[in-house]
Amino acid sequence: MDWMTKEQRSRNMSAIRSKGNRSTEVAMRLRLVRAGIRGWRIQPKDVDGRPDFVFDSAGLAVFVDGCYWHGCPRCYRAPEQNSLYWQEKIARNQARDQRVSSRLRHQGWSVMRIWEHTLKKKPAEAMDRLRRKLAQLGGLSLKNPH
Repeated sequence: MDWMTKEQRSRNMSAIRSKGNRSTEVAMRLRLVRAGIRGWRIQPKDVDGRPDFVFDSAGLAVFVDGCYWHGCPRCYRAPEQNSLYWQEKIARNQARDQRVSSRLRHQGWSVMRIWEHTLKKKPAEAMDRLRRKLAQLGGLSLKNPH
């Protein structure tokens, strides 16, 4: 049983923003800086779907997907309250993610999606994967190359 009233839960959920989220975007920015990876822009308005990060020189759009909002197959647990609403909401989010990725690929972008749990629990793995992709695309820019 939810301990919040419907109004409290609604107010709480509406306060969660898609931009500047600490568990995804801010954490990714910190990891990029620590890894010395450069050449990225944050949520550029001129790129369809507003990826979280864009590496123009490599043509790479990176999305950091929150496990809850994007329905991570490993982490997502549907709420017991109003479950049909949440099932449909997450399905719409996933369908939008697929449409955006497809549209970007059609425009010539490479698309990478990183799950929130990977960034949190295995940040080195996420940065290594990103480095490999950037190197493959010829757009790797490091502050202090290893």
